[in-house]
Amino acid sequence: MTIEITNESGVAVDETVLLRLMEYDLAELHVSPDADIAILLVDEGAMEALHVQWMDEPGPTDVLSFPMDELRPGTEDQPTPAGLLGDIVLCPQVAETQALAAKHSTMDELVMLTTHGLLHLLGFDHAEPEEEREMFGLQNELLVGFHSAERRRPRA
Repeated sequence: MTIEITNESGVAVDETVLLRLMEYDLAELHVSPDADIAILLVDEGAMEALHVQWMDEPGPTDVLSFPMDELRPGTEDQPTPAGLLGDIVLCPQVAETQALAAKHSTMDELVMLTTHGLLHLLGFDHAEPEEEREMFGLQNELLVGFHSAERRRPRA
């Protein structure tokens, strides 16, 4: 599995946490270890340009997802085949503002947004109430599991 993380945002982000998150989420969703994903962190200007270009909406947003091979979550017996999942684009500056409002850390916000972006890559959406319940339920389940795994992780 190739998980490529590029930080062009100018904000220091613990990329190792995002890497562990992706490894955890992809394993939980039974995605092939040969799947590829890219995470790009950009500043507000770059995010605004993408938001306008792809969503036709003004201003920067927190996360955008660009699916490639339209892969879906697998099962233990039948994992998702190898392929290119796509790109997740994050804006740490927007995440920081949201984290302050939610009263948690910017890193916690980025972890949530990255998981949210991954679920979009895997075909989940939240346009309809039922879709929203399913997606946000799974997102919460993944986040609780990841934070639990992080607490158990041996510290160097």
